[in-house]
Amino acid sequence: MPDRFSETLYRWVPAIGSLRGYSTSMFRRDFFAGITVAAVAVPQAIAYAKIFGMPAEMGLYTAIVMTTVGAMLDSSRQLINGPTNAISIAMLSALASIDGDERRRSAAILMALMVGLIQTAISLGRFGDLSRFISKAVIVGFTLGASILLLMDQLKNLFGLQVATDPHDHFLVRFWKTISASDGIHTPTLCVALATLAIALAIRWINRRFSVWLPEFLIALVAVSVGLYWIDPSGGSNIKLTESVPRKLPWFSLPVWDLTMVRELSGSALAIAFLGVLEAMAMAKSIAAKTGEKLDMNQQCLSEGLANTVGSFFNCFPGSGSLTRTYINHSSGAATQWSGVISAAGVAATILLFAPFASYIPRPALAAILVLTAFRMTEVAALKYIVKATRFDAWILAITALSAILVSVEFCILIGVALSFALYIPKAAKISLTELAVTTDRVIREVQPDDPRCSLVRIYNLEGELFFGSSPDFENLIESIQQQVEPSWKVIILRLKRARNPDSVCMQILEQFIRRMHAQGVTVMLSGVDQEILKVLANVGILELTGASNVFREESEIWASTIQALKAAYALLGSQRCKHCPNHPGQLGASDWSYMI
Repeated sequence: MPDRFSETLYRWVPAIGSLRGYSTSMFRRDFFAGITVAAVAVPQAIAYAKIFGMPAEMGLYTAIVMTTVGAMLDSSRQLINGPTNAISIAMLSALASIDGDERRRSAAILMALMVGLIQTAISLGRFGDLSRFISKAVIVGFTLGASILLLMDQLKNLFGLQVATDPHDHFLVRFWKTISASDGIHTPTLCVALATLAIALAIRWINRRFSVWLPEFLIALVAVSVGLYWIDPSGGSNIKLTESVPRKLPWFSLPVWDLTMVRELSGSALAIAFLGVLEAMAMAKSIAAKTGEKLDMNQQCLSEGLANTVGSFFNCFPGSGSLTRTYINHSSGAATQWSGVISAAGVAATILLFAPFASYIPRPALAAILVLTAFRMTEVAALKYIVKATRFDAWILAITALSAILVSVEFCILIGVALSFALYIPKAAKISLTELAVTTDRVIREVQPDDPRCSLVRIYNLEGELFFGSSPDFENLIESIQQQVEPSWKVIILRLKRARNPDSVCMQILEQFIRRMHAQGVTVMLSGVDQEILKVLANVGILELTGASNVFREESEIWASTIQALKAAYALLGSQRCKHCPNHPGQLGASDWSYMI
């Protein structure tokens, strides 16, 4: 009993399972990786909260609570959960029509609860693997659209533009009003932003040049904040600063359950829930490809759901798997999920020790970091590859990216997925029918124009998906056979070896064809029938209609099933032969199956 309990605990809480065989060296790796991630998480959490107008401490709380819960439950050993750029951009769009700082804050917390419950339901329904239907083109298109939105949104903070727009306006309308109504660039603000960019890029160059890792964002923020305070201690330059962060850890608080707000947020919550699952799974798969780790996608989905749900009771907004922090965690040598717990502890320690200093961080400095993030979000190599690959992928990428800008970022993935299916179904619905012949050297192949045709037996090869999408084409192909039928025909063999996924619509078309052929005195035989098709044939009564002796199961040797059907056809014909058939009395030998030529 204890062993069963332990195994269950290890399965549902993988972080505890990772303690089996945990060593001092593994702890050392987790500790340094966690502290390194915390150094990046602090400025990122503040910046991501600012994307959609949340207090800085909410971003930090999300980086503590969600990261801790996610780390304990993650299937991936290196994934770091918490506030992310993509989710924050989606929240910017989702909360655009909600007025008032307090109401927006309540809506963000409620959104975390709704997103968490949806993700948990996805996991419990075992739908985690559905993420495979979201193509790379959709992901890259979403990333491109989100990065453009982030860049456009931060221009006001980068240049110090005055914002005087209606929050109910579409993002592009708000952007245009801000640009057109501005009195011009605020030079001190732009200088702070450029200084932040320069320092961050310089640190990045040092990291690459000397193969070291220094927290570029953290160093840039600290350097610019100290420099600005030293140059302008009185604040006469009118550069906007971040508000102060209270020196207290997340506290338990029930989300405000407002039915009106729930209805208003439900569509966005569904989209953000799927976006969060997608983002986390993409990160987990990316790291697993490098480590060889086996992932449980439903467990990963459960981790995202419970992390968001628990976070909503501790004043957190929605989050997911972080691209930057996960990459840093892996690069820093993290061994287990406990590096995420240590990272969260590092953020908590930062709040307790350095919270008062957050009010010295200039907003244009955070904007500069977000602009850098926007540029790095775009996967240029993947973008070029997809655009060059096929027009199908290029269209999906372009429309997904445009819908992020023109519609909303939280719905662009759903639009991209819907478009993928809309473009894919016609491809999947393609079905073909070819007439076959047996040559003198006993090779079955497609009939050539100069081949003699048997007046008694015909063979047709059906290839494609037998689902409702292909039913119009399937019906046309079946009708083409019916139009060829002559009074001398006795047997039609339909080879179904390459037919797949039959449904009721196509089966009904097949049944009607068989009944019409029977009415004309033609026997229909089915060859190459696999287990799935056989089961459907039995379920809908076609097996009984044709007779089990006229249905031939697929065999390992190519054409073997069709040859068996030909033997049965000749046995049925008895002594009847056309001028192209071998006129042998009695049983035909193995060498006689070149009956058409």
